[in-house]
Amino acid sequence: MRSAAARRPVGPDRAQRIRRTPDPETKKVELIVPQDVPEDAPVYTGPQTSQLNLANPAQSNLYGSVEAKAAVGALERALLGQNRSLRREEAAEAADVSLLGARKMWRALGLPNLKDEDVFFTPFDVEALRTMADLVDNADITESGVMSIVRSVGQMTDRMVAWQIEALVEDMVAHRGVTDAEARRHLLTILSQLIEQLDQLIHYGFRRQLNAAVIRLALKAEKPGEADADEDGDDRFRPLPLVRGIGFADLVSYTSLSRRMGESTLASLVQHFEQRCAEIVAVGGGRIIKTVGDEILFLTESPEAGARISLALSRMIDEDPALPEARVAFVWGRILPRLGDVYGPTVNLASRLVALAEPGVVLVDADTAEVLRGDEQFVLRPQSVRNVRGFGDVQPVVLDPGIGPELEIDFE
Repeated sequence: MRSAAARRPVGPDRAQRIRRTPDPETKKVELIVPQDVPEDAPVYTGPQTSQLNLANPAQSNLYGSVEAKAAVGALERALLGQNRSLRREEAAEAADVSLLGARKMWRALGLPNLKDEDVFFTPFDVEALRTMADLVDNADITESGVMSIVRSVGQMTDRMVAWQIEALVEDMVAHRGVTDAEARRHLLTILSQLIEQLDQLIHYGFRRQLNAAVIRLALKAEKPGEADADEDGDDRFRPLPLVRGIGFADLVSYTSLSRRMGESTLASLVQHFEQRCAEIVAVGGGRIIKTVGDEILFLTESPEAGARISLALSRMIDEDPALPEARVAFVWGRILPRLGDVYGPTVNLASRLVALAEPGVVLVDADTAEVLRGDEQFVLRPQSVRNVRGFGDVQPVVLDPGIGPELEIDFE
């Protein structure tokens, strides 16, 4: 194992920076791994997966059988290339990255905290570690920027795979007449057959979404000086960087409904609500930022798009017999995008307004109404001034459809 002195030196202010040094002659880093592990060798599952079979009878019933363990091993080899064969220090050494730097990357990615003796990694992990280190060394990105990117990958993919697994399980339960436990056991045996298609779909989705984000960036770039610091140059008073539309749609009486519903009925309701809302927001040119059970938060690039989406959401929910009533609110203003989420007074005000709205009603604030005024697509009806926590006196304005085509969605 290479000593610390053999690694590329780092500056005093970047002693913890991730580094890797290729061989000066070959420009490559030799991958040092133990001998190939036989396919029938015991599978080390690591601290996360090992918890599945501890003192939980339900989990033990699901994954404790010989068949299930064999399926887990086969699936792991399909996903990671082979059985786990490397400890954390060996993986870091093979990637020519300091152990401290590797641990920082793994934490950012969301991997579990490991002991020195845990055999957890494969050459697949080594290549990923090299890629992350290359971003720091070769791209025009600071280490903190790379860490933020890695965290985004870890958090988004964690939620994505959980969503996909639950979708597959729910589909089998609904259409094959099997129990939840049976569906999960069956999924272990078929998931390896879906890896290539899922991988291609994720790759396609990432490139399409990145392309759309670049287009939005080009079309909606701020005018020079629009979000600059104040006259004294104090960054503490710099306006939030982006002007965007923020909308909320919230199901009424969701809490009481959820108490009376069974698990499958509640899951179907939430899925139906999120799916319908996502389709409307996408067709209207917006983006879903997040969903929280009975509520969605969406973003738009223009006030008109936000208003049309808000009206379409309200109309769709009102006409759908499978959904309870809903409230919708929309505000146009400055926001701070951060880690895939959005922040700022605009977001907070939209959240407060949706709580004030009556079922079946879309509310905007007075400033948003002023932006929309004069557009015959919308009818604006000012309401009585209300005291809103954190904002003082606010005048809500009811948004109704005016003249012109409404946002049409084909749900078939």
